[in-house]
Amino acid sequence: MIPSLKQLRYLVAIADTLHFRRAAELSHVSQPTLSGQLRELEQRLGVQLVERSRAKVVLTPIGKEIAARARVVLRHVQDLVELAEQDKGVLGGTLRLGVLPTLGPYLLRHILPELHLSYPKLKLYIREGSPNALLQDLDEGRLDLLIFALPVKGADLTVARLFREPLLIAASSDHGLAVKDFAERADLKGETVLGLERGYQLHAQVRELCEVYGARLSLDYEGTSLDTLRQMVGMGMGLTFLPALYVRSEIPKDEEVVVRPLRSRPPSRSIGLVWRRHSARSDEFASLAGVMRGIIKSGVPEVTVLS
Repeated sequence: MIPSLKQLRYLVAIADTLHFRRAAELSHVSQPTLSGQLRELEQRLGVQLVERSRAKVVLTPIGKEIAARARVVLRHVQDLVELAEQDKGVLGGTLRLGVLPTLGPYLLRHILPELHLSYPKLKLYIREGSPNALLQDLDEGRLDLLIFALPVKGADLTVARLFREPLLIAASSDHGLAVKDFAERADLKGETVLGLERGYQLHAQVRELCEVYGARLSLDYEGTSLDTLRQMVGMGMGLTFLPALYVRSEIPKDEEVVVRPLRSRPPSRSIGLVWRRHSARSDEFASLAGVMRGIIKSGVPEVTVLS
């Protein structure tokens, strides 16, 4: 007998979590239901897919291979669904959008209201996550597209540039930069600069900026969020670089931190919309990128829209 798509989804959930309870929660079913379906899948295929014990769950070698191929099957099925959605009209149906936590909360508030007003049939399911997790979810079909920091590598990805966002220097309110309107490159020489933890494109970018400006990137205190960086800066633990949209949202509320632009060749980060190259909705995603550029150009003056 041919396995069902439901059984393949359960197997992939087990492969992702290596835990029956968490796999059941991820699949929105009871644990006995998931376990029963997995046993039936093994019976249909005539092989053992999972080694079960109280201590842990381990996929057998053939189980790992079948789970990998199941991901491909499920992705192709999702493409069929997307193709049908596309036929219903441009910018309609449901899209699963992944965003970085350093960007989503400060950008989407400017985009989503107007997007909903102009395209009421478009529904966006939004998920925040780390860069690696978002890219994996996109590759495996759990997300349709990402708003992501560029550059992003991947032969199977399409990128539509959206905007360039300045990075501003943040310092404590009693730092010498507080009395200046601009920061000079020389102001950063020898300074301690705080950065996000490894894995974020902003971490790598700040590390490169420190090398250029002669600053020292702190490896002892790496922030897990932009809020954490801002709070450490306010305590006088060092300087940092903060994206302009975050500055617009959070700095006016904080009397302990000041931000200053760099006068000469100010740094910035580029943001784009990213999707799988062979997605059935590629034309629709390209249209969505154009709509987002228009909204950003008219309502977010802190950034520069890219074509």
